[in-house]
Amino acid sequence: MAERSQHLQDVFLNTVRKQKISLTIFLVNGVKLTGIVTSFDSFCVLLRRDGHAQLVYKHAISTIMPGQPVQMFEGESPE
Repeated sequence: MAERSQHLQDVFLNTVRKQKISLTIFLVNGVKLTGIVTSFDSFCVLLRRDGHAQLVYKHAISTIMPGQPVQMFEGESPE
């Protein structure tokens, strides 16, 4: 199950990275971040906004909201 969850994270983050979709990320402490994912790995996400980069650890992320519908799989219609 953990491998499937990691796969879904990877597919989602890679899709928003490739499509340069703006995200709003809420951290567990309530802080709201916005930006575009430029890179990610198993532990962190690199977020860029206004030419500045922020390295956000995944364990600190509560919720990720894309600014537009995300089509992650072939043949899937955007919602």
